[in-house]
Amino acid sequence: MSEVIDTAVAALREKMDGSFDGTAKFVIEGEGAIMIDGDEVRAGDEEADVTLSADADTFKDILSGDLNATSAFMTGKLTVDGDMGKAMQLGSVLA
Repeated sequence: MSEVIDTAVAALREKMDGSFDGTAKFVIEGEGAIMIDGDEVRAGDEEADVTLSADADTFKDILSGDLNATSAFMTGKLTVDGDMGKAMQLGSVLA
């Protein structure tokens, strides 16, 4: 597993607050994928309600709070495939 994935899993675990009630997958280009299932966060690549994809720098900026997930989506830095409602719910958790 890559250091980027390990770091991202740890950061996401800290941000999850119990308000996300679905499954989501973050695909970090060239690094791998992270699964969120409710409050559980782990490296993995299974089917999910929503899949969000970005490069490593964009993902780091979102996790650090330097980039809003909605702004990343609107500028094409973050792509979303699947349930847009779940993406928005997850975006509010990450804010």
